[in-house]
Amino acid sequence: MLKAVFWDNDGVLVDTEHLYFEATRATLAEIGVTLTQAAFVDLSLCQGRSVFDIARDRFDDIAIEQMRERRNRRYAERLRAGVAPLPGVESVLAALHGRVTLAVVTSSNLDHFELMHGASGLLRWFDFTLTNCDYARSKPHPDPYDAALARAGCRADEAVAIEDSERGLAAARAAGLRCIVVPRGFTRGGEFRGAYRVLEDVGEVGAVLKGMSEGG
Repeated sequence: MLKAVFWDNDGVLVDTEHLYFEATRATLAEIGVTLTQAAFVDLSLCQGRSVFDIARDRFDDIAIEQMRERRNRRYAERLRAGVAPLPGVESVLAALHGRVTLAVVTSSNLDHFELMHGASGLLRWFDFTLTNCDYARSKPHPDPYDAALARAGCRADEAVAIEDSERGLAAARAAGLRCIVVPRGFTRGGEFRGAYRVLEDVGEVGAVLKGMSEGG
């Protein structure tokens, strides 16, 4: 029986990954380092590593942390301009609300997450949210989903994760979860071997979940 659905945030609920990329690219450009989209996708969305690793041969940990803080401020400014929910998301959430436990499980900073959803209207559908301050290691480690399972009070075979990236899929599978992947933007063309299903549009999620629930 399906008891919980755990949703990734960036690229699944809201369209923010291009903003994060641009903020990071601009910050690295200040020190003469070029960040390509391909490198960003590989480091951040596939491996789950810090993009600032590409500057570690020239800068120490203190300098790297200062860059990260500048990037985070720049990213926050972009988020304050407003972020719209992705098409089709709210109708799926509304249909699931009250039938299963719904949670957001994200690697986002709490302050960024709050800026994203200050006016999105999406959080009213969720029973709880977990950001990167709620567990030890971020995706692709299983910690975020292990924490979600504990909070929801269910087993891995009673829950499913909705993701858009390779690192998210890896985290879900490491926690023993089935994972539906809905790639878009930067994550299209990724390697999603092991996903329960790979969908073209988030609007298809409801039908897949119904089938999972009916099948036990």
